Amino acid sequence: MNSLPTAVFLDRDGTIIHDAHYLSRPDQVQLIHGAADAIARINSAMIPLIVVTNQSGIGRGYFTLEDFRAVSQRLDEQLAESGAHIDETYFCPHTPDDKCECRKPGDLLFRRAQQEIPAIDLAQSLYVGDKMRDIEAGLAFGGHGVIVPHAKTPTSETLRAVEVARVAPSLAVALDWFLCAN
Repeated sequence: MNSLPTAVFLDRDGTIIHDAHYLSRPDQVQLIHGAADAIARINSAMIPLIVVTNQSGIGRGYFTLEDFRAVSQRLDEQLAESGAHIDETYFCPHTPDDKCECRKPGDLLFRRAQQEIPAIDLAQSLYVGDKMRDIEAGLAFGGHGVIVPHAKTPTSETLRAVEVARVAPSLAVALDWFLCAN
């Protein structure tokens, strides 16, 4: 990437906050160490920070849209304590069986973000998540993808990311590659 990305797309669970399987309560929100500072760096660079997240727990009836919003509000509060913020959040409430275009690895939510924020060039954006589905649409657009694996990331996905994208030990390191190299 020769210039700064036009947007940074982040997965939520497992990338910004610890993945608490079907997270449904604000008290479950725990930032991953260093995530708030990394997001603040994106904000300082004036790059739109967009969260794209699959939330099949809504479609499965495990939690409600209101629960999702309460969790999102708590995340926003925790980020604000570190001077960080998310510009936009897009989520898919469907289950894998629904076969919708908005569920990652589908690209509908990314395209919607580009329509709503015209400065975004999907081919010049950075896509970061803890699983391949978080970055596959970005790679298809010609963008740059980074997997930040954790204990629940399948080894096969980390190995695949080594072949087609990059693998970083943390969100901060992933951002260093694209913010500091310019």
